[in-house]
Amino acid sequence: MIKKVLIANRGEIALRIIRACKSLDIKSVAIYSTADKDSMHVKMADESICVGPASANDSYKNIKSIIAAVELSNADAIHPGYGFLSENADFAHIVEEHGIKLIGPSSKHINQLGDKIQSKLIMQKYGIQTIPGSGSLANADEGLEYAKKINFPVVIKASNGGGGKGIRIVHKESDFMNEFTAVEQEASAVFGDGDIYVEKYFERPRHVEFQVLSDGKNAVHLFERECSLQRRRQKVLEEAPSNVLTDEQRSEWGNKIAKMIAAIGYEGVGTLEFLYQDDQLYFMEMNTRLQVEHTVTEEITGIDLVQQQIKVASGIPLAFKQDDIKIKGHAIQCRVTAEDPETFMPHPGVVESHIPPLGPYVRVDTMLYSGYKIQPYYDSLISKLIVKGGDREMCLRNLRHALKEYVIVGPKTTLPLFSRLVENEDVQNANFTINWLENWLAKK
Repeated sequence: MIKKVLIANRGEIALRIIRACKSLDIKSVAIYSTADKDSMHVKMADESICVGPASANDSYKNIKSIIAAVELSNADAIHPGYGFLSENADFAHIVEEHGIKLIGPSSKHINQLGDKIQSKLIMQKYGIQTIPGSGSLANADEGLEYAKKINFPVVIKASNGGGGKGIRIVHKESDFMNEFTAVEQEASAVFGDGDIYVEKYFERPRHVEFQVLSDGKNAVHLFERECSLQRRRQKVLEEAPSNVLTDEQRSEWGNKIAKMIAAIGYEGVGTLEFLYQDDQLYFMEMNTRLQVEHTVTEEITGIDLVQQQIKVASGIPLAFKQDDIKIKGHAIQCRVTAEDPETFMPHPGVVESHIPPLGPYVRVDTMLYSGYKIQPYYDSLISKLIVKGGDREMCLRNLRHALKEYVIVGPKTTLPLFSRLVENEDVQNANFTINWLENWLAKK
Protein backbone atom coordinates (compact mmCIF):
# COMPACT_ATOMS: atom_id res chain seq x y z
CA MET A 1 0.00 0.00 0.00
CA ILE A 2 1.20 3.50 -0.79
CA LYS A 3 2.39 5.19 2.42
CA LYS A 4 2.95 8.82 1.44
CA VAL A 5 1.50 10.84 -1.46
CA LEU A 6 2.90 14.07 -2.83
CA ILE A 7 0.11 16.17 -4.35
CA ALA A 8 1.35 18.00 -7.44
CA ASN A 9 -1.47 20.52 -7.43
CA ARG A 10 -3.16 23.28 -5.46
CA GLY A 11 -6.57 24.64 -4.45
CA GLU A 12 -9.70 22.59 -3.89
CA ILE A 13 -8.43 19.49 -5.73
CA ALA A 14 -5.33 19.35 -3.52
CA LEU A 15 -7.63 19.44 -0.48
CA ARG A 16 -9.82 16.75 -1.99
CA ILE A 17 -6.81 14.45 -2.42
CA ILE A 18 -5.53 15.20 1.10
CA ARG A 19 -8.89 14.15 2.55
CA ALA A 20 -8.85 10.92 0.54
CA CYS A 21 -5.34 10.20 1.85
CA LYS A 22 -6.46 10.79 5.44
CA SER A 23 -9.40 8.41 4.98
CA LEU A 24 -6.91 5.70 3.94
CA ASP A 25 -4.42 6.57 6.71
CA ILE A 26 -1.85 7.74 4.15
CA LYS A 27 0.50 10.67 4.76
CA SER A 28 0.21 13.65 2.42
CA VAL A 29 2.76 16.16 1.14
CA ALA A 30 1.61 19.49 -0.28
CA ILE A 31 3.68 21.49 -2.73
CA TYR A 32 3.10 25.19 -3.08
CA SER A 33 4.33 28.33 -4.79
CA THR A 34 5.40 31.38 -2.82
CA ALA A 35 2.02 32.95 -3.65
CA ASP A 36 0.20 29.98 -2.08
CA LYS A 37 2.06 29.84 1.24
CA ASP A 38 -1.14 30.63 3.17
CA SER A 39 -3.37 28.27 1.17
CA MET A 40 -5.57 25.74 2.93
CA HIS A 41 -3.94 22.71 1.27
CA VAL A 42 -0.60 23.78 2.78
CA LYS A 43 -2.17 23.93 6.25
CA MET A 44 -4.04 20.60 5.89
CA ALA A 45 -1.25 18.38 4.56
CA ASP A 46 1.07 16.45 6.88
CA GLU A 47 4.07 18.10 5.20
CA SER A 48 4.52 20.98 2.76
CA ILE A 49 7.33 22.02 0.44
CA CYS A 50 7.72 25.22 -1.56
CA VAL A 51 8.61 24.42 -5.18
CA GLY A 52 9.02 27.87 -6.68
CA PRO A 53 7.67 31.37 -7.30
CA ALA A 54 4.10 32.32 -8.24
CA SER A 55 4.31 31.43 -11.93
CA ALA A 56 2.83 27.98 -12.58
CA ASN A 57 5.65 27.18 -15.00
CA ASP A 58 8.17 27.82 -12.22
CA SER A 59 6.27 25.90 -9.53
CA TYR A 60 3.33 23.58 -10.22
CA LYS A 61 4.67 22.72 -13.69
CA ASN A 62 8.33 22.63 -12.61
CA ILE A 63 9.11 18.93 -13.02
CA LYS A 64 12.62 19.14 -11.54
CA SER A 65 11.35 20.89 -8.41
CA ILE A 66 8.50 18.39 -8.00
CA ILE A 67 10.81 15.36 -8.31
CA ALA A 68 13.18 16.99 -5.81
CA ALA A 69 10.24 17.48 -3.41
CA VAL A 70 9.37 13.79 -3.72
CA GLU A 71 12.93 12.80 -2.89
CA LEU A 72 13.13 15.29 -0.01
CA SER A 73 9.87 14.06 1.53
CA ASN A 74 10.41 10.35 0.77
CA ALA A 75 6.96 10.18 -0.81
CA ASP A 76 6.39 7.00 -2.79
CA ALA A 77 3.66 8.32 -5.07
CA ILE A 78 2.50 11.48 -6.83
CA HIS A 79 -1.12 12.47 -7.39
CA PRO A 80 -1.27 15.08 -10.19
CA GLY A 81 -4.92 16.10 -9.68
CA TYR A 82 -6.21 17.83 -12.81
CA GLY A 83 -4.69 20.57 -14.95
CA PHE A 84 -0.97 21.41 -14.64
CA LEU A 85 0.96 18.14 -15.31
CA SER A 86 -1.93 15.69 -14.98
CA GLU A 87 -1.95 14.72 -18.68
CA ASN A 88 1.70 15.35 -19.45
CA ALA A 89 3.15 12.09 -20.81
CA ASP A 90 6.73 13.37 -20.46
CA PHE A 91 6.16 14.07 -16.77
CA ALA A 92 4.62 10.62 -16.29
CA HIS A 93 7.63 9.02 -18.02
CA ILE A 94 10.10 10.90 -15.83
CA VAL A 95 8.18 9.84 -12.71
CA GLU A 96 8.28 6.22 -13.87
CA GLU A 97 12.03 6.42 -14.56
CA HIS A 98 12.60 7.65 -11.00
CA GLY A 99 10.78 4.63 -9.59
CA ILE A 100 7.93 6.77 -8.24
CA LYS A 101 4.32 5.65 -8.59
CA LEU A 102 2.15 8.08 -10.52
CA ILE A 103 -1.47 7.81 -9.35
CA GLY A 104 -2.99 7.56 -12.78
CA PRO A 105 -2.43 5.80 -16.09
CA SER A 106 0.97 4.98 -17.55
CA SER A 107 2.87 7.42 -19.73
CA LYS A 108 2.11 5.09 -22.64
CA HIS A 109 -1.65 5.40 -22.15
CA ILE A 110 -1.48 9.15 -21.51
CA ASN A 111 0.42 9.51 -24.77
CA GLN A 112 -1.86 7.24 -26.81
CA LEU A 113 -5.21 8.36 -25.46
CA GLY A 114 -4.29 12.00 -25.01
CA ASP A 115 -3.50 12.23 -28.72
CA LYS A 116 -6.87 12.85 -30.36
CA ILE A 117 -5.93 11.12 -33.60
CA GLN A 118 -4.50 7.99 -31.95
CA SER A 119 -7.39 7.78 -29.49
CA LYS A 120 -9.94 7.84 -32.32
CA LEU A 121 -8.19 4.92 -33.99
CA ILE A 122 -8.29 2.97 -30.73
CA MET A 123 -12.00 3.68 -30.30
CA GLN A 124 -12.75 2.60 -33.86
CA LYS A 125 -10.88 -0.66 -33.26
CA TYR A 126 -13.28 -1.48 -30.41
CA GLY A 127 -16.44 -0.42 -32.23
CA ILE A 128 -16.92 2.95 -30.53
CA GLN A 129 -18.40 5.46 -32.95
CA THR A 130 -16.27 8.55 -33.57
CA ILE A 131 -16.86 11.94 -35.16
CA PRO A 132 -16.09 11.80 -38.92
CA GLY A 133 -12.62 13.27 -39.26
CA SER A 134 -9.22 13.13 -40.91
CA GLY A 135 -5.94 11.80 -39.67
CA SER A 136 -2.95 14.07 -39.12
CA LEU A 137 -2.78 16.55 -42.00
CA ALA A 138 0.38 17.38 -43.93
CA ASN A 139 -0.73 20.91 -44.75
CA ALA A 140 -3.69 23.29 -45.08
CA ASP A 141 -4.38 22.25 -48.68
CA GLU A 142 -4.86 18.65 -47.63
CA GLY A 143 -7.11 19.83 -44.82
CA LEU A 144 -9.24 21.89 -47.18
CA GLU A 145 -9.73 18.95 -49.53
CA TYR A 146 -10.92 16.79 -46.65
CA ALA A 147 -13.21 19.55 -45.37
CA LYS A 148 -14.88 19.80 -48.78
CA LYS A 149 -15.29 16.02 -48.80
CA ILE A 150 -17.26 15.93 -45.52
CA ASN A 151 -18.93 19.32 -46.19
CA PHE A 152 -18.81 22.49 -44.14
CA PRO A 153 -19.09 23.43 -41.30
CA VAL A 154 -15.98 21.70 -39.92
CA VAL A 155 -13.74 22.00 -36.88
CA ILE A 156 -9.97 22.38 -37.16
CA LYS A 157 -8.26 20.91 -34.10
CA ALA A 158 -4.78 20.50 -32.65
CA SER A 159 -4.06 16.85 -31.98
CA ASN A 160 -2.84 17.59 -28.44
CA GLY A 161 -5.21 20.48 -27.80
CA GLY A 162 -7.60 20.86 -24.92
CA GLY A 163 -9.25 23.32 -22.55
CA GLY A 164 -10.80 25.21 -25.45
CA LYS A 165 -7.42 25.96 -27.06
CA GLY A 166 -6.21 24.81 -30.47
CA ILE A 167 -9.66 24.68 -32.04
CA ARG A 168 -11.52 26.72 -34.68
CA ILE A 169 -14.99 26.28 -36.17
CA VAL A 170 -15.11 27.05 -39.90
CA HIS A 171 -18.46 27.57 -41.60
CA LYS A 172 -17.30 28.41 -45.11
CA GLU A 173 -14.49 27.43 -47.45
CA SER A 174 -13.14 30.98 -47.82
CA ASP A 175 -12.18 31.12 -44.11
CA PHE A 176 -10.47 27.75 -43.95
CA MET A 177 -6.85 28.63 -44.78
CA ASN A 178 -6.58 31.51 -42.29
CA GLU A 179 -8.17 29.47 -39.50
CA PHE A 180 -5.91 26.49 -40.23
CA THR A 181 -2.84 28.71 -39.89
CA ALA A 182 -4.17 30.12 -36.60
CA VAL A 183 -4.68 26.64 -35.11
CA GLU A 184 -1.27 25.51 -36.36
CA GLN A 185 0.46 28.45 -34.69
CA GLU A 186 -1.48 28.03 -31.44
CA ALA A 187 -0.77 24.29 -31.38
CA SER A 188 2.97 24.86 -31.72
CA ALA A 189 3.05 27.69 -29.18
CA VAL A 190 0.80 26.20 -26.50
CA PHE A 191 1.20 22.44 -26.91
CA GLY A 192 4.59 22.19 -28.61
CA ASP A 193 3.06 20.05 -31.34
CA GLY A 194 1.79 21.32 -34.69
CA ASP A 195 -0.23 18.22 -35.67
CA ILE A 196 -3.65 19.28 -36.98
CA TYR A 197 -6.75 17.37 -38.04
CA VAL A 198 -10.25 18.24 -39.28
CA GLU A 199 -13.60 16.96 -38.02
CA LYS A 200 -17.22 17.39 -38.97
CA TYR A 201 -18.91 20.13 -36.94
CA PHE A 202 -22.26 19.31 -35.38
CA GLU A 203 -24.68 22.24 -35.24
CA ARG A 204 -26.79 21.27 -32.18
CA PRO A 205 -25.03 18.62 -30.11
CA ARG A 206 -24.99 17.96 -26.40
CA HIS A 207 -21.85 17.05 -24.45
CA VAL A 208 -22.16 13.70 -22.71
CA GLU A 209 -19.22 11.94 -21.06
CA PHE A 210 -18.67 8.53 -19.49
CA GLN A 211 -16.62 7.94 -16.34
CA VAL A 212 -14.43 4.82 -16.24
CA LEU A 213 -12.37 3.15 -13.54
CA SER A 214 -9.94 0.27 -14.04
CA ASP A 215 -7.33 -1.64 -12.04
CA GLY A 216 -5.46 -2.60 -15.21
CA LYS A 217 -7.41 -5.82 -15.69
CA ASN A 218 -10.98 -5.19 -14.58
CA ALA A 219 -12.82 -2.08 -15.70
CA VAL A 220 -16.20 -0.56 -14.92
CA HIS A 221 -18.08 2.50 -16.06
CA LEU A 222 -19.79 4.77 -13.55
CA PHE A 223 -22.41 6.03 -15.96
CA GLU A 224 -22.45 9.39 -17.69
CA ARG A 225 -22.46 13.11 -17.02
CA GLU A 226 -24.28 15.88 -18.85
CA CYS A 227 -21.87 18.75 -19.53
CA SER A 228 -23.56 20.80 -22.24
CA LEU A 229 -23.74 24.10 -20.34
CA GLN A 230 -20.46 25.62 -21.48
CA ARG A 231 -18.91 29.00 -22.12
CA ARG A 232 -16.01 29.24 -24.55
CA ARG A 233 -15.85 25.43 -24.55
CA GLN A 234 -15.32 25.43 -20.79
CA LYS A 235 -17.86 23.59 -18.66
CA VAL A 236 -19.86 25.75 -16.30
CA LEU A 237 -22.49 23.41 -14.84
CA GLU A 238 -22.43 19.60 -14.89
CA GLU A 239 -24.92 16.99 -13.81
CA ALA A 240 -25.38 13.24 -13.61
CA PRO A 241 -26.99 11.32 -15.07
CA SER A 242 -27.94 12.83 -18.44
CA ASN A 243 -31.62 12.97 -19.25
CA VAL A 244 -31.10 12.18 -22.96
CA LEU A 245 -29.86 8.59 -22.61
CA THR A 246 -32.20 5.67 -22.06
CA ASP A 247 -31.21 2.91 -19.65
CA GLU A 248 -30.56 0.67 -22.66
CA GLN A 249 -28.23 3.21 -24.30
CA ARG A 250 -26.48 3.88 -21.00
CA SER A 251 -25.81 0.17 -20.51
CA GLU A 252 -24.85 -0.54 -24.13
CA TRP A 253 -22.39 2.32 -24.44
CA GLY A 254 -21.03 2.04 -20.92
CA ASN A 255 -20.30 -1.66 -21.24
CA LYS A 256 -18.66 -1.18 -24.64
CA ILE A 257 -16.42 1.52 -23.19
CA ALA A 258 -15.51 -0.51 -20.09
CA LYS A 259 -14.64 -3.49 -22.28
CA MET A 260 -12.26 -1.34 -24.33
CA ILE A 261 -10.60 0.12 -21.22
CA ALA A 262 -9.99 -3.37 -19.80
CA ALA A 263 -8.69 -4.67 -23.14
CA ILE A 264 -5.95 -2.04 -23.40
CA GLY A 265 -4.87 -2.53 -19.76
CA TYR A 266 -5.65 1.04 -18.69
CA GLU A 267 -5.14 1.82 -14.98
CA GLY A 268 -6.96 4.47 -12.95
CA VAL A 269 -9.83 6.81 -13.76
CA GLY A 270 -10.60 8.33 -17.12
CA THR A 271 -13.36 10.15 -18.95
CA LEU A 272 -14.51 9.61 -22.51
CA GLU A 273 -16.20 12.67 -23.97
CA PHE A 274 -18.90 12.41 -26.63
CA LEU A 275 -21.10 14.64 -28.72
CA TYR A 276 -24.73 13.54 -28.69
CA GLN A 277 -27.01 14.41 -31.58
CA ASP A 278 -29.93 12.65 -33.31
CA ASP A 279 -29.93 9.87 -30.73
CA GLN A 280 -26.28 8.99 -31.45
CA LEU A 281 -23.06 9.32 -29.46
CA TYR A 282 -19.83 10.32 -31.24
CA PHE A 283 -16.49 10.01 -29.42
CA MET A 284 -14.51 13.27 -29.21
CA GLU A 285 -11.60 12.66 -26.84
CA MET A 286 -10.47 10.97 -23.67
CA ASN A 287 -9.16 12.72 -20.55
CA THR A 288 -6.67 10.44 -18.80
CA ARG A 289 -7.10 12.02 -15.38
CA LEU A 290 -9.58 12.94 -12.70
CA GLN A 291 -12.15 15.46 -13.94
CA VAL A 292 -13.26 18.64 -12.18
CA GLU A 293 -16.80 17.24 -12.33
CA HIS A 294 -15.99 13.82 -10.84
CA THR A 295 -18.03 14.95 -7.83
CA VAL A 296 -21.44 14.41 -9.43
CA THR A 297 -20.50 10.83 -10.30
CA GLU A 298 -19.47 10.23 -6.70
CA GLU A 299 -22.79 11.60 -5.49
CA ILE A 300 -24.97 9.32 -7.66
CA THR A 301 -22.88 6.15 -7.19
CA GLY A 302 -21.52 6.51 -3.64
CA ILE A 303 -18.02 5.61 -4.91
CA ASP A 304 -15.07 7.77 -3.83
CA LEU A 305 -13.10 8.10 -7.06
CA VAL A 306 -9.99 9.60 -5.46
CA GLN A 307 -9.83 6.77 -2.94
CA GLN A 308 -10.20 4.32 -5.78
CA GLN A 309 -7.36 5.98 -7.70
CA ILE A 310 -5.04 5.52 -4.72
CA LYS A 311 -6.13 1.93 -4.11
CA VAL A 312 -5.64 0.96 -7.75
CA ALA A 313 -2.20 2.63 -7.78
CA SER A 314 -1.38 0.56 -4.68
CA GLY A 315 -2.12 -2.63 -6.61
CA ILE A 316 -5.47 -3.32 -4.96
CA PRO A 317 -8.02 -4.80 -7.41
CA LEU A 318 -11.47 -3.27 -7.73
CA ALA A 319 -13.70 -4.55 -4.94
CA PHE A 320 -16.90 -4.29 -7.00
CA LYS A 321 -18.24 -5.31 -10.38
CA GLN A 322 -20.39 -3.49 -12.91
CA ASP A 323 -23.64 -4.96 -11.58
CA ASP A 324 -22.82 -3.59 -8.10
CA ILE A 325 -22.92 0.03 -9.31
CA LYS A 326 -26.32 1.71 -9.32
CA ILE A 327 -27.56 5.23 -10.02
CA LYS A 328 -29.02 6.78 -6.87
CA GLY A 329 -30.79 10.07 -7.55
CA HIS A 330 -29.42 13.08 -9.39
CA ALA A 331 -26.52 15.49 -8.78
CA ILE A 332 -25.56 18.91 -10.16
CA GLN A 333 -22.29 20.83 -9.83
CA CYS A 334 -21.77 24.58 -10.26
CA ARG A 335 -18.22 25.75 -10.98
CA VAL A 336 -17.99 28.96 -8.97
CA THR A 337 -15.25 31.25 -10.24
CA ALA A 338 -13.76 34.54 -9.07
CA GLU A 339 -15.08 36.43 -12.07
CA ASP A 340 -17.52 39.21 -12.74
CA PRO A 341 -20.83 37.42 -13.43
CA GLU A 342 -21.62 39.83 -16.28
CA THR A 343 -18.28 40.38 -18.03
CA PHE A 344 -16.43 37.26 -16.80
CA MET A 345 -13.33 39.32 -16.12
CA PRO A 346 -11.14 37.75 -13.40
CA HIS A 347 -11.68 39.26 -9.97
CA PRO A 348 -8.97 38.11 -7.53
CA GLY A 349 -8.68 39.57 -4.04
CA VAL A 350 -9.25 38.93 -0.36
CA VAL A 351 -12.28 36.90 0.76
CA GLU A 352 -13.78 38.94 3.58
CA SER A 353 -16.32 36.28 4.49
CA HIS A 354 -17.06 32.75 3.28
CA ILE A 355 -20.26 31.07 4.46
CA PRO A 356 -21.01 27.87 2.51
CA PRO A 357 -24.51 26.37 2.41
CA LEU A 358 -25.28 23.47 4.70
CA GLY A 359 -27.62 20.51 4.60
CA PRO A 360 -27.69 16.77 3.89
CA TYR A 361 -28.01 17.38 0.13
CA VAL A 362 -25.13 19.88 -0.18
CA ARG A 363 -21.40 19.41 -0.74
CA VAL A 364 -18.91 22.24 -1.21
CA ASP A 365 -15.39 21.51 -2.44
CA THR A 366 -13.37 24.68 -1.93
CA MET A 367 -10.13 26.12 -0.61
CA LEU A 368 -11.79 29.35 0.54
CA TYR A 369 -11.78 30.69 4.08
CA SER A 370 -12.41 34.15 5.50
CA GLY A 371 -9.24 36.14 4.96
CA TYR A 372 -7.97 33.98 2.10
CA LYS A 373 -6.45 35.89 -0.82
CA ILE A 374 -7.51 34.62 -4.25
CA GLN A 375 -4.41 34.74 -6.43
CA PRO A 376 -4.36 36.18 -9.97
CA TYR A 377 -1.82 33.67 -11.26
CA TYR A 378 -4.00 30.59 -11.60
CA ASP A 379 -7.37 29.34 -12.82
CA SER A 380 -10.28 31.36 -11.46
CA LEU A 381 -12.17 28.31 -10.09
CA ILE A 382 -12.58 28.88 -6.34
CA SER A 383 -15.41 26.57 -5.30
CA LYS A 384 -17.52 23.68 -6.52
CA LEU A 385 -21.08 23.65 -5.23
CA ILE A 386 -22.55 20.17 -5.55
CA VAL A 387 -26.13 19.29 -4.67
CA LYS A 388 -28.11 16.08 -4.96
CA GLY A 389 -31.74 15.02 -4.90
CA GLY A 390 -33.95 12.01 -5.43
CA ASP A 391 -34.55 13.15 -9.02
CA ARG A 392 -33.58 16.07 -11.24
CA GLU A 393 -36.53 18.24 -10.20
CA MET A 394 -35.69 17.81 -6.52
CA CYS A 395 -32.02 18.41 -7.24
CA LEU A 396 -32.77 21.73 -8.93
CA ARG A 397 -34.96 22.73 -5.99
CA ASN A 398 -32.13 21.92 -3.58
CA LEU A 399 -29.69 23.86 -5.76
CA ARG A 400 -31.94 26.91 -5.71
CA HIS A 401 -31.94 26.91 -1.87
CA ALA A 402 -28.20 26.24 -1.64
CA LEU A 403 -27.42 29.19 -3.92
CA LYS A 404 -29.51 31.48 -1.72
CA GLU A 405 -27.52 30.34 1.33
CA TYR A 406 -24.04 30.60 -0.23
CA VAL A 407 -22.22 33.80 0.80
CA ILE A 408 -18.85 34.93 -0.54
CA VAL A 409 -18.01 38.52 0.40
CA GLY A 410 -15.07 40.28 -1.25
CA PRO A 411 -14.20 39.39 -4.85
CA LYS A 412 -16.99 39.14 -7.40
CA THR A 413 -18.05 35.57 -8.19
CA THR A 414 -20.32 33.79 -10.64
CA LEU A 415 -22.83 32.76 -7.95
CA PRO A 416 -25.42 35.23 -9.37
CA LEU A 417 -25.09 33.55 -12.77
CA PHE A 418 -26.15 30.19 -11.32
CA SER A 419 -29.04 31.81 -9.49
CA ARG A 420 -30.32 33.06 -12.84
CA LEU A 421 -29.68 29.77 -14.62
CA VAL A 422 -31.63 27.70 -12.10
CA GLU A 423 -34.71 29.83 -12.77
CA ASN A 424 -34.48 29.47 -16.54
CA GLU A 425 -37.14 27.30 -18.17
CA ASP A 426 -34.74 25.66 -20.63
CA VAL A 427 -32.38 24.69 -17.81
CA GLN A 428 -35.28 23.39 -15.73
CA ASN A 429 -36.39 21.23 -18.68
CA ALA A 430 -32.83 20.23 -19.67
CA ASN A 431 -33.55 21.71 -23.09
CA PHE A 432 -30.09 22.85 -24.16
CA THR A 433 -27.09 22.09 -26.38
CA ILE A 434 -23.41 23.04 -26.05
CA ASN A 435 -24.17 26.41 -27.69
CA TRP A 436 -27.15 27.28 -25.49
CA LEU A 437 -25.35 29.11 -22.68
CA GLU A 438 -23.31 31.39 -24.93
CA ASN A 439 -26.42 32.27 -26.95
CA TRP A 440 -28.35 32.97 -23.73
CA LEU A 441 -25.56 35.17 -22.36
CA ALA A 442 -25.36 37.09 -25.63
CA LYS A 443 -29.01 38.14 -25.19
CA LYS A 444 -28.38 39.58 -21.72
